Amino acid sequence: MAASAPKTPHFNIMIVGQGGRLEYEALLFAASLRAYAPKFRGQLYVAEPQPGPLWENDPTMSVQVKDHLASLGAQVVPFETKHFGSTYPQGNKIEGLQILPENEPFVFFDTDTLITDELADVPFDFNHPAASMQREGTWPVEELYWPGYTAIWKSLYDKFGLTFETSLDMSQPDEYWERYLYFNAGWFCGADPAAFGARFTEYAVGIRDDPPKELVIQPLNPWLDQVALPLVIHGLGGGRPATGLGLDGAVSYHYRMLPLFYATATDAQVAKLEDVTAPNKLKKLLKLHEPFKRMVYQGRGHKVRALFDRDNLPRHERAIRNKIKSAGFWMR
Repeated sequence: MAASAPKTPHFNIMIVGQGGRLEYEALLFAASLRAYAPKFRGQLYVAEPQPGPLWENDPTMSVQVKDHLASLGAQVVPFETKHFGSTYPQGNKIEGLQILPENEPFVFFDTDTLITDELADVPFDFNHPAASMQREGTWPVEELYWPGYTAIWKSLYDKFGLTFETSLDMSQPDEYWERYLYFNAGWFCGADPAAFGARFTEYAVGIRDDPPKELVIQPLNPWLDQVALPLVIHGLGGGRPATGLGLDGAVSYHYRMLPLFYATATDAQVAKLEDVTAPNKLKKLLKLHEPFKRMVYQGRGHKVRALFDRDNLPRHERAIRNKIKSAGFWMR
């Protein structure tokens, strides 16, 4: 008798919920998770930053959104911002990990993600932390007097006492960005959110406050999370994810902005988004956010869609954004 495939262990999910665009994206994420991943038995946690000295405005979500998240099975958990805040809201994904139960496997997703298939069937290896490979060579930025990819990345590994050489993809040429461990922080996973979050915080704060001299002309906003993340994953014994997980593909879609979703998603993914956003209770809330109102419910998304051939999309996201903006359809 053939051995059955190993089952993915119980795991939790974390997204960030913050007043404004993210709270509506959190509703879509929770609704799509419930609709298209019915076998998922973990807990969806929505990490909510609380007002404090690092926030210019109240970052919390509205009561009606939190109530609807609860009705979808999500648990909203507040957390205190100690290191980032308004100047770097991407830090919420770093500091928010503190809300998750210790020693329980987790997957973090950016809130602007649509779940489209069964997450419980994804063969995560939580003892080998990994993150999204749906990225472009956005950092480090090539400058006239920069020291090069190797010098920059090695300085970061050296700063935290990590072995640089074992992080390299030796199938890629020297000084080509894909040779170096680099992720999109749209999803990442690990075995213990407490250990992951502590290291992520240490590395991100250390890079921001005391960067190696090789980074002197490098921008860190908004790239700080993606600069620190490879170091965290490598330091915890992880690396590039196995192929065929289905994330950033058949199981999840990190759309970033609704105009980009309509420009790039498949017909099936568009149908799933529009099906899951159809119920009246959810529609009533999502229509409070202008991009959902116009893109999803008033049909602007399909006008964006008509601008592009999905079989021949521009290679870089910037070109897609620019074409949408030129047509007057950009919203965020």
